[in-house]
Amino acid sequence: MSHSFIANAATAEEDLWSALKQTYFGDREIHENADDVLILEAPTRAEDAAIVPISVKSVQPQTAERYIKNIHIIIDKNPMPYSANFHLSPTLGDIDIATRVRVDQYTDMRAIAEMNDGSLHMVSKFVKASGGCSAPAGKDMEAAMARLGKMQIRMREANIGETTKAQVVVSHPNNSGLQFDQKTRGYIPPHYVKEIIIDFDDENLITLEAGISISEDPSIRFSFTPQKHGVLKAMVNDTKEMTYSMDKQI
Repeated sequence: MSHSFIANAATAEEDLWSALKQTYFGDREIHENADDVLILEAPTRAEDAAIVPISVKSVQPQTAERYIKNIHIIIDKNPMPYSANFHLSPTLGDIDIATRVRVDQYTDMRAIAEMNDGSLHMVSKFVKASGGCSAPAGKDMEAAMARLGKMQIRMREANIGETTKAQVVVSHPNNSGLQFDQKTRGYIPPHYVKEIIIDFDDENLITLEAGISISEDPSIRFSFTPQKHGVLKAMVNDTKEMTYSMDKQI
């Protein structure tokens, strides 16, 4: 591979990010290589481009005075690059969140922490995967629709005052609108989860705003520290204005 080709490719990548940055954040300053604020974990080469596991973790303690209020996930070369926004409560404590995304082609993936003072801090990783946004669903569509909206809240028994892990999963095909139906010879209309709200005792912990980049059967794994007994509730809204919910007593 010639040096000029590599240089041109690098310039194209930089130009793409510059355009995306302007679109989503305008002229706001973004501090890059912010490993002192956030850690982004993702496979260098994904086994399945339609189900790529990623996680984001805070490095600094989250306090009422200084905390991460949003984590923006950008997948540069996806059809919808702005892939997710996690709105976070300071009561969540230290951040450890995981989900699964689709990756359409070799691309930079970015996690941008927006602090409560408005400052932006970015970490990124290059992920090798392709075809994830147009890949057919892993399940038969009829079976997937029969399970539509079925939810699980998975967690071990929680001890008050101790950090525990929980996972919210909803059965949903999360059709991107780019998948081709071999039977009908047409594209499957988009129908995907646009919001997941997780509350504990009527206080919001996490609200995920999502798009087509989230994998089928959307999942959020997270850590939190319950300070009392209460109800963990998850509510899911999709693009057909359907709502699903589930509670778990802690």
